[in-house]
Amino acid sequence: MSRSLYLAAYDIRDHRRLARACKYFKTWRVAGQKSVPELWLTAADLQRIRREITDIIDTGEDSLHILALDPRMHIHCLGLAASHSAPHFCVL
Repeated sequence: MSRSLYLAAYDIRDHRRLARACKYFKTWRVAGQKSVPELWLTAADLQRIRREITDIIDTGEDSLHILALDPRMHIHCLGLAASHSAPHFCVL
């Protein structure tokens, strides 16, 4: 089961939906900022997120972008920013 690194970015207008989305992505995130988490996902994980997130966001008011990051890309972090860098991990 191959995993790839994705970057999710969301802009949610309602505070209640924003809190739910933040809590939802906290279970998937490996690094990143509050509304721009980095996600280490399989293809099945990505499909699950696409299916489940529609119960949280309002597609008429909110926006969500999920971008696949090129594994050859070198990530530059400044200040307190940190990025996921381990080639594999275990969720307990």
